[in-house]
Amino acid sequence: MSFKSGFVAILGRPNVGKSTFLNHVMGQKIAIMSDKAQTTRNKIMGIYTTPEEQIVFIDTPGIHKPKTALGDFMVDAAYSTLREVDTVLFMVPADEPRGKGDDMIIERLKQAKVPVILVVNKLDKVNPEQLLDQIQDFKDQMDFKEIIPISALQGNNVSHLIDVLSENLEEGVQYFPDDMITDHPERFLVSEMIREKVLHLTREEVPHSIAVVVDSMKRDEETDKVHIQATIMVERSSQKGIVIGKGGAMLKKIGTMARKDIETMLGDKVFLETWVKVKKNWRDKKLDLADFGYTEKDY
Repeated sequence: MSFKSGFVAILGRPNVGKSTFLNHVMGQKIAIMSDKAQTTRNKIMGIYTTPEEQIVFIDTPGIHKPKTALGDFMVDAAYSTLREVDTVLFMVPADEPRGKGDDMIIERLKQAKVPVILVVNKLDKVNPEQLLDQIQDFKDQMDFKEIIPISALQGNNVSHLIDVLSENLEEGVQYFPDDMITDHPERFLVSEMIREKVLHLTREEVPHSIAVVVDSMKRDEETDKVHIQATIMVERSSQKGIVIGKGGAMLKKIGTMARKDIETMLGDKVFLETWVKVKKNWRDKKLDLADFGYTEKDY
C-alpha cells in the first residue's frame, strides 16, 4: 500500500477554536489556548503520522484587522500558508453569525488554488436548526469542497474530518520522522506555555503587550532538573507591575502554573526562573519583533 502525505492550513478569525482542534488531533498541547483574541502569533505545525499517511497541519494566527507591526506579521503569516499547502480548513464558529472578518477571509480563499473545506466548530453550543442555518449561510458565499461540523473541544466528528483529509491526500513522501509532532524547538514551546499563563491571569491591555523570551535552558547535573530562565517582556512600567503583582505574587503564580505544563511536555522536573522587563512599543519595532521570534519562516 502506498504512503500518502500533504500539508493542511487551518484558517479563521481569532477565537474560533483552531488551536483547540490541533491539540485534539495531536493528543497533546502544542498550541496555546485562551479566551483572549489573537492568542496564536506564529504558525504552529502539528505533524499527524500513521503507518499509511502523514498530515502536516499548520495552525495560523487568527485573521484580524492589524493595528501594529506585530498584527501585520500575524495576518501575513496566516495568508502566506495559502501558497504552501494542499488543502485549507476554513474554521468558523457555529454559535456566531458570519461577520466582516469571515467575508474578508472568504474573498482571499476564492483566489486560492487549493481545495477549501469549511469546518463549522462548536456544534455542541447550538441546536441542529441553528447549525443548518449557519452552514447554509456560508454555503451561499462560496463553493466549498466539503462542509464538516465538529466540536474541537469535545472531539465530535473530528475523526470524520481526518478521514476526509486522508481520502484527499495524494501519494507522497514522509516529510518528518514518526515520533515528531511539531517542528518548533522546545524553547519556543516553553515560551508559549509561559505566555499562555500570562494571558489567563492578567487583564485589560496586558495580554497583547506580552512577549516571552527563553534566555537559557539546560539540565542541572546536581539536581537533575531542567533549569529554565525566561524573560517576560511588556511595553509599559504599569504592565510590569501587574505581571509581577503585589509582593511578586502574580509572577510566582504564572511560574508555578507554567512549570507544571512544561514538566508534562518535557517529561522532566523543571526549575523555572522568570523576570519581567519593559521594552517600549516592541510590537511596532521590527528589530524587537525579530528578537522575540516573530519572523516569517518557510515550510
